[in-house]
Amino acid sequence: MTLTTRLTLFYLGTLAAVLAAFSGTLYTLAHRHLHAELHDRTSGLLDIVTARAEVEPEGVEWEPKHSIPPLPHERDAHFWAVYSSTRASLDGGGLPTLETDGYAVRRTICHPDADSLPTTLEPHRYRNLEFVAALPTAPMDRVLRTLAYSLLGTSAMVWLVCAFAARRLCRWALRPVATMAAGAQSISPDQLGERLPMPEAEDELRELAAAFNGVLVRFQTSFERQRRFTGEASHQLRTPLAAMLGQIEVALRRDRDPTDYRAALSTINVQALRMQEIIESLLFLARADADAMRPVLRRIDLRDWLPTYVRETWSTHLRWPDMIYEVGISEPTRAEVDIHPLLLGQALGNLLDNALKFSRPGTPVAIRVEHVESSLVLGVKDGGGGIAESDRARLFEPFFRSEDARSAGVPGVGLGLAIAARIVESMGATIRCDCPPDGGSHFRILFRPVQPHDTSASD
Repeated sequence: MTLTTRLTLFYLGTLAAVLAAFSGTLYTLAHRHLHAELHDRTSGLLDIVTARAEVEPEGVEWEPKHSIPPLPHERDAHFWAVYSSTRASLDGGGLPTLETDGYAVRRTICHPDADSLPTTLEPHRYRNLEFVAALPTAPMDRVLRTLAYSLLGTSAMVWLVCAFAARRLCRWALRPVATMAAGAQSISPDQLGERLPMPEAEDELRELAAAFNGVLVRFQTSFERQRRFTGEASHQLRTPLAAMLGQIEVALRRDRDPTDYRAALSTINVQALRMQEIIESLLFLARADADAMRPVLRRIDLRDWLPTYVRETWSTHLRWPDMIYEVGISEPTRAEVDIHPLLLGQALGNLLDNALKFSRPGTPVAIRVEHVESSLVLGVKDGGGGIAESDRARLFEPFFRSEDARSAGVPGVGLGLAIAARIVESMGATIRCDCPPDGGSHFRILFRPVQPHDTSASD
């Protein structure tokens, strides 16, 4: 069943319920009004009849000698009767069937001292009299029947007209949805740049189209990133593999001295280690994507952890004398953060490795812990040539390397910053890169504030 059919049926069902409720309410009100009017006319007739009775000391007197005029607008005879206490008819007429089939009203007039009256009363005097007035219900039934047929016919005609118009109205209202559906069917992996047509009206359908187009933009960005990632990964893996195969092929062409074999194996070992590094980095990125990695965090003080990490990891590096550790936090203030020490060490190691590769020996590399506004910041600043503004948006993409790095022959495959960014994000922090006016680059890791009652971290 199409959406147009469902909406049409829902609309027609609602309309039928409204028409039925309206017709039923109108019929009920008309029925009550006509019954009330019939009761008033019958009671008026009974008032006229009972006014002729007189209560005397000798009994209730009734003399059938005066005619009773009909009620206004009443064409038929008088529909009333007077009965004695023994149900003997004393006066009136026209009640053979109306008393049971019509609308009848009864009233009894009793003498206040009926028990003390003599057994035999004078003519036209009675202990009590019963008066009955009735009117036929046929005219009222004819009016109600006509009203019912009119309401039923009018409601059916309105429903049929609306049924014809509702189908066209629903199709017109859902035309933007059909247009968007046709546009969505034309989008394929080879045409990710296509977008859904935007309805002209500022309504929910336009918001839906805008939201879907936003999803398409994100899909296109992700797809292009994955395609670029695949191409770069293939290129990076092909280079060391080609070098290894070349060395093996050269070594197998003829018998060689052990020294030549040792040199070839050394070259193969270097290329194999490079391939291993690339594969491990790719596995890390893939695992982080697939598992939405959320490491178990520990609360530590960076002022206690950072000097130990730097000393144990980098003290044997040739550039160790160039590293400077700075603390921009006063002593009473704690520098607590929720982190995974090993992962943070890997991310910080990638930042330091980049800083050392892109700065000349003897140039200081500063590692600084400080408070910036409400965040605790761990920064790495080098004195290299800086980063071009056009390259900063892609710094943390896998396999991205700037033209300056490629032309300068700086070793690397472009995965260090991507891994660092992924690690930082997994711990709920953010990473930024600035290029100060005095040169170099400044990478900063901003940790979220730690509340004393925060129990999200576990030891």
